[in-house]
Amino acid sequence: MAAAISALNAKIRSQPVLNYVCSTHFWGPVSNFGIPIAAVMDTQKDPDIISGRMTGALVLYSGTFMRYALAVQPKNYLLFGCHFVNFGAQLTQGYRYLEYWNYGGREASLEAKAKTEANQIAQDGKSIAGDAKAGAEGIVGDVKLKAGELKQKVVK
Repeated sequence: MAAAISALNAKIRSQPVLNYVCSTHFWGPVSNFGIPIAAVMDTQKDPDIISGRMTGALVLYSGTFMRYALAVQPKNYLLFGCHFVNFGAQLTQGYRYLEYWNYGGREASLEAKAKTEANQIAQDGKSIAGDAKAGAEGIVGDVKLKAGELKQKVVK
């Protein structure tokens, strides 16, 4: 059994592509790609939830490991790409954080949200007023109809 496993391993290692796919040079970056994928997805979320400290730490982390990926032998371009994407996404998050908390983005967001809610309340109020007017007109019409019927009964 050990001889069969050894022979299979030798066959895999003799082919450059399979050897690469079976190495930590491949699986390390592949498993690490969850971080930049999450970072890119987070760029679509509300900037209120961004942690400035964590974003800064991830920028430094990705910058450091981009350099590391090119310093090792053989150069690990897949790891470099992983950290390059994360570095870009974290810089984007850092910009969004600063713009939201330090450069008036929060106030503009709250103002826009307040205007939207005020417009919605006004629309709801107009709708309710229209419904009430229609209901009142219906009641007035019913009262007039009943009054006409009573008038005819009294006249008979």
